[in-house]
Amino acid sequence: MKKILFGITSLTLGGAERVLVDIANELSKKYEITIFTIYAKGELEKQLSKNVKIESLYNKSYLELNKIQKYITNPIKILLLKKQIYNKKIKKDYDVEISFLEGPITRLFSIENKNVKKIAWIHNDITQVFGKGFKSKIKKIIDKKIYSKYQKLVFVSQDNLEKFNKTYKDIKVEKEVIYNYINKENVLQKAKEEVNINFEPKVINFVTVARLVPQKAIDRLIKVHSKLINNNYENYFYVIGSGPEKENLQKTIKEKNVEKTFKLLGKKENPYPYIKNATYFCLLSNFEGYGMVIEEAKILNKPIIITATAAKEALKNYKNSKILENSEEGIYLGLKNVIENYNKTKEANFENEYVEYDNKYIIDKIEELI
Repeated sequence: MKKILFGITSLTLGGAERVLVDIANELSKKYEITIFTIYAKGELEKQLSKNVKIESLYNKSYLELNKIQKYITNPIKILLLKKQIYNKKIKKDYDVEISFLEGPITRLFSIENKNVKKIAWIHNDITQVFGKGFKSKIKKIIDKKIYSKYQKLVFVSQDNLEKFNKTYKDIKVEKEVIYNYINKENVLQKAKEEVNINFEPKVINFVTVARLVPQKAIDRLIKVHSKLINNNYENYFYVIGSGPEKENLQKTIKEKNVEKTFKLLGKKENPYPYIKNATYFCLLSNFEGYGMVIEEAKILNKPIIITATAAKEALKNYKNSKILENSEEGIYLGLKNVIENYNKTKEANFENEYVEYDNKYIIDKIEELI
């Protein structure tokens, strides 16, 4: 039986993390699967099949580390010690090693091992993911060498592949696009659970699922929401997710005086009932890799509103969708139009459609890959 190792920062609540859990569970029916994380105790670990092994560099979650430990586990430290860490903690008799996310884990898994096939998975717009400024330039230089050490690079969207090729023109590694795999039956089953909030009846309820990081532009969304409320376009906005921007976002919500209508709901291990019971699902980010949660919203047959990012690939041929200009004004005008139309009929202004979702072919592609 082939031995496959996946690597990821942690199995906390996130899109790539959910995809990895579904892929690992499915592949464990035919292969010996191990997941290596930098930090342990991610919420999604408990959703792994008993056939999937899990190992960690640190036996604590990142939030459990003290200041000294966080300094030691800094990505720069991991980069400088990557060979020692790989040889001591990772190098075993695996047939394939797959780095499943950009950043430290990709650098760790890049250490040469002639007996192993090396694959790196890219889930994001590589031109945006490291931000701007001096640090981002250094990371791009480092990662050019890192990605060149892999035998295969996998992208979750065609847009991501094209952006990568523009950034790293000289990398000749074989590349392929494989869309995210999702366990449809799992999503449908979990969506039946009760939500612990009451959505406002006869008022439009928007829900988004996103980490509270600059990429997801929740601060911009608060400003748009405030402007809509001030102009008498009644709506409620619910954000599922946590992250380092939480305190800043709470301050902005208070400053804009929208505490009653803009809610940060925090982490939810099961976001599906919230998506199902919302009027609209939104993903109004600055940039996206693909937007796995969009596929989940499609499985639940929800009308979807996004900004013009790589996520629009996920909405190809999906009628129940709107793509808004990726700016504060563009989002304001788009949501204003949606609310106006909703107020006329008290119904989501989309065609009713059902999308048959079967992505077994994605597992077939992954099996070919390994």
